[in-house]
Amino acid sequence: MSEASELRQPSDQAPTGRRGGGRAGRREARAAHAPAREPFLTRTLQPVELISEDGLALLEDNADTILEQAGVEIRDYPTAIERFVAAGAEAEGSRVRFPRGLCRQLIAQAPSTYVQHARNPANTVTFGGPHTIFAPNYGSPFVHDLDNGRRYATLADFENIVRLAYLSPYIHHSGGTVCEPVDVPVSKRHLDMVYAHLRYSDKGFMGSVTAAERAADSVEMARIAFGGDLADRTVMTSLINASSPLIWDGSMLGSAEVYAAANQATIITPFILAGAMSPSTTAGAATQTLAEALVGMAFTQLVRPGAPVVFGSFGSSMSMQTGAPTFGTPEPALLLYAMAALARRLGVPFRSGGSLTASKLPDAQAAYESAATLQPTILAGTNFVLHAAGWLEGGLAFGYEKFVLDADQLGMMATFVKGLDLSENGLALDAMLTNEPGQHFLGTAHTLANFETAFYRSATADNASYEQWQEDGSLDAAQRANRIWKEQLASYEAPPIDDAIDEELREFVARRKAELPDTFA
Repeated sequence: MSEASELRQPSDQAPTGRRGGGRAGRREARAAHAPAREPFLTRTLQPVELISEDGLALLEDNADTILEQAGVEIRDYPTAIERFVAAGAEAEGSRVRFPRGLCRQLIAQAPSTYVQHARNPANTVTFGGPHTIFAPNYGSPFVHDLDNGRRYATLADFENIVRLAYLSPYIHHSGGTVCEPVDVPVSKRHLDMVYAHLRYSDKGFMGSVTAAERAADSVEMARIAFGGDLADRTVMTSLINASSPLIWDGSMLGSAEVYAAANQATIITPFILAGAMSPSTTAGAATQTLAEALVGMAFTQLVRPGAPVVFGSFGSSMSMQTGAPTFGTPEPALLLYAMAALARRLGVPFRSGGSLTASKLPDAQAAYESAATLQPTILAGTNFVLHAAGWLEGGLAFGYEKFVLDADQLGMMATFVKGLDLSENGLALDAMLTNEPGQHFLGTAHTLANFETAFYRSATADNASYEQWQEDGSLDAAQRANRIWKEQLASYEAPPIDDAIDEELREFVARRKAELPDTFA
């Protein structure tokens, strides 16, 4: 069911010329085909493989050569160096070099799939295998809407975005830093963000990663929210970024250690602007991404063998004229296909892609760049899609209207990945055998049973006549999306939470805020 259909229920009138049965009969016939809200996608489409086995093996071999000869810098985290050396690596100061195959051997202990439990079990998700999970935008300091334009994000915006993600049937995960609430001190905002995810949604969420102690606060809040004991359950999947090229710093590794030790999942993601943070060629960027990710994933297994970990890749091209990142171009799509295949060879879940654009507005550029990113994301078999909805301005802004437009596209992907329906209903052989040649199918029993679910209903597209469009206000897609997100927030009702748990969460947040200084840097 599309987002807007919750606001505009479809008419119960059947097409003109239908053949008997009555309203009750039609409802009964349609019930078997009513779409259910899915907590995540299960793809029947096989991933598109663009690179040969020999090509993938070559990329792996080159990554091992980088780790063996150049190594990586481990900065401000000597205990990580000690762990790597104890496992067989060699260190010279902060430079660590790895024997060929060592990282891959360690990563083999990680699960190929894992479950992230949600506060509402109906929203529990499975990472890996044939599954795809959509999560909203991450990390933007600005927000944009048609009424107020571009402005700094606030905690109120953060809470609104969590509510919108909770309401969308096509967003399976609440995400993490859906925007940066700059009206709250940096030292304390992680508490408000985690609380918002736990109070205003009951989907899975991501913890704070900007410092190890903030990760620890996230784990403690999760423990409270899940009844006082995580019982070794994974309830968070959090983003850990390398400092490309070839650097891992203490803040990220410290957070990764906290999460891995608590059996919470991490997404180990080199963030690469090709041409600046890696070689400009796609194969070069793929090799470096693999090398950096191998080190990060291996570290989690040294902390806790079997800790869930996701191979993440975020790569964009750049304008060689201005140095600005570009999106929707062919090269990052090729990189995405390569990294997804390499993750499958490693046997761990994969994160990448999204609905990415450099556009400042929810306009045509935003639409085609986002589509050109989302389609390879799906076809490559990506398991976790961060930035699936709301991304604007190269990630600097979250767009309210963009979120609604993107979510509509995610709904289409949910239908697309199911592939061709070859069931008895899908084949529709009886309908064709009982319908006379030359007679339309509008009134057949098969059409009446399927007409509400046969085709995806866009929440934002206008398919009316020109005259009807004029009568409805001559709105473009962004203006229609503006109306939709306002209607959704107006109708929002928070999911239930035990009063005692909510009180304990609030007390924890208040106590930690009192202990922490106000810092904005």
